[in-house]
Amino acid sequence: MERVAVDLHIHSALSPCGEDEMTPNNIVNMALIKNIDFIAVTDHNSSKNLPAVMTVARKIGEGICILPGIEVTTKEEAHVLAYFPTLEGAMELDEILYAHLPNIMNKKEYFGSQTIMDENDRIIGEVDKLLISATDIGINRLWETVTAIGGIIVPAHIDRKSYSIIASLGFVPPELAIKTCEVSKNEPIEGIKKKFLFFKDYQFIHGSDAHRLEDMAEREYFLNLKDMRRSTLIQYLG
Repeated sequence: MERVAVDLHIHSALSPCGEDEMTPNNIVNMALIKNIDFIAVTDHNSSKNLPAVMTVARKIGEGICILPGIEVTTKEEAHVLAYFPTLEGAMELDEILYAHLPNIMNKKEYFGSQTIMDENDRIIGEVDKLLISATDIGINRLWETVTAIGGIIVPAHIDRKSYSIIASLGFVPPELAIKTCEVSKNEPIEGIKKKFLFFKDYQFIHGSDAHRLEDMAEREYFLNLKDMRRSTLIQYLG
């Protein structure tokens, strides 16, 4: 088994709340500086910067692995992390989510830019719909959709008083095969287990939910994995 340092909740400049500095090269190189083994770039309701992020990681070579992901806002306004073993899976979900976002256009002077970048950090486009809107996909349907594509879901920052599955529903639907939940970086996991007794059967991860480079995790969150393959991490989480 390997002790693997992870940060599986990072936003790029594609998320309107992400700083402009959150470019593919900056994210990957900051992860290398901080000696993180596995990262996931999980923009709001979109994966359109993942091709560039993964290309940058491949060019740099050994030292960092990228787990394709998206932070989905469900119909219930719960934030849920969807992870995939392949880029193709994340891009398929991207198309589905875009079709299920409301026709509310982004006003970047209010919400921030939603920039799509290439592997050289050049801006090659912008997403027009506001990505921080809630989709019309409920949590049960999201689980079915992601599972059909080959991915898994992890409820995000379950300790928060807004935009979490607990804030929205009050519980994790027991009919869903969810194995892992995410807790905010400064929230003790043991406190969550004591506060919500129904969490005793779940495992937990911490994520930085970084919107700025300095907020990315240090080498502080670890998982024990048998190898560094994305499929192994997916199996561990789901």
